[in-house]
Parts: sequence; C-alpha cells; structure tokens
Amino acid sequence: MFKTKIAFFSITIFVASSLITTVSHASPSSKPFKLNCKSTKAKGHAVKNVAPPEVKAPFRNRVINLSTNCGDIAIEAFGVNAPVTVTAITALAKSGFFDQTLCHRLTTENIYVLQCGDPTATGRGGPNFFYNDENLPLATEGNYPAGTVAMANSGANTNGSQFFIVYDDTSLPPNYTIWGKVISGLEIVKAIVKDGVIDGKSEGLPKRKIAIEKVKIR
Repeated sequence: MFKTKIAFFSITIFVASSLITTVSHASPSSKPFKLNCKSTKAKGHAVKNVAPPEVKAPFRNRVINLSTNCGDIAIEAFGVNAPVTVTAITALAKSGFFDQTLCHRLTTENIYVLQCGDPTATGRGGPNFFYNDENLPLATEGNYPAGTVAMANSGANTNGSQFFIVYDDTSLPPNYTIWGKVISGLEIVKAIVKDGVIDGKSEGLPKRKIAIEKVKIR
C-alpha cells in the first residue's frame, strides 16, 4: 500500500507572469451564455491552518464541485494520476479552507487562466504545508488545454492551495501539476473573462467578482 505524508512547511505560493512564457490562440465561445452572479460576502481574510493530510491508497478519481456566486463549476479530480494533490485539495476543501474566497487573478493575454484558492486574495497566501509536483505534462504547445485545472506555485515542489482553471488552450512550461478537468461550468469562467480585468489591464483582479462560496466532494 502506498502511504506518505505531506511535508509541513510555511511558504508563499503564487504564479507570477515572469515565470511563464506562452504561445496560444484564443477562440470565441461557440454557445451564448448569460452570466448570473449573486452578491457575495467573500473578501480577503486570514489563512486557516489545516493539518497536512496523510496520503494513502487506494486512489480514485472524484468530483470536486466549486459552488461560486456565479454558479457551480464541477471538476473531475484525477486522484489516480495526481493522488497527493487531490488528497491535499480534498483535505483543504473539507476543512472549509476555500469557503468564501475570491478568485484573485485573471489573465487575458498569452495565457488564459483564472486563478483561485488564496484566502488572502493577494496571490501570496497558502496553507501551512506544501507538497511535490506530479502529473506534469510534456513540453509541447497547448499542453494546458481549455478545461485543465492545475496548481499554481512559486517553484518546483511548492504546491499549496492556489490553483488555476484554463479557459482557453494555453502553452506553459511543464511545471504545473495537472490535477483535474472542468466537466461543467467552464462557460462561467469564459463569461467572467468577457468582463475583463479591473482597470482594463490584461492581468489582475477580475472586474466581475467571482468567489468560491463552498466546495463539495463526491
């Protein structure tokens, strides 16, 4: 039986634009979608400490549902191919770590991602532990296709809680653990993208506020 322990460590976790060089071609959504976002009380807040979970077999894929103020985003989590990451995300979710947290970073040029999972909403927050990379893709064009869910990091083996949802095919260095795929709700992210970034920039806080209110695991 495979069994390991996630390392305990305090670390800042984020993905800076300078860490990634990309080539990608955006394509418009093929289906019209009306975004319906409710008001949310989510705001940047202190990080909740969570005990590093034990990782043990058997592993299986599961569905992680992000209930946001703009609708539900369902992710097929690759527990078989990324067992450590899915175990960590599951433990954080069950502890309420992601509840009422803002998705704090949207990028609309070169890379096409919405980044979430930081309670502080600064891009520098994360849990009191980190864990190694796994299930990395090949260094090919379009290696992070639309719908991919991957971990943000500040270097090798510094995964924590921050993750990004790819809303259009994106090419990145193969440094970011792929742990899931959006199976419903990607149109929500694409609609958020249409409203752009605050101050009209190509990267930063989304103009339309989107918050994870609660996470359910099944």
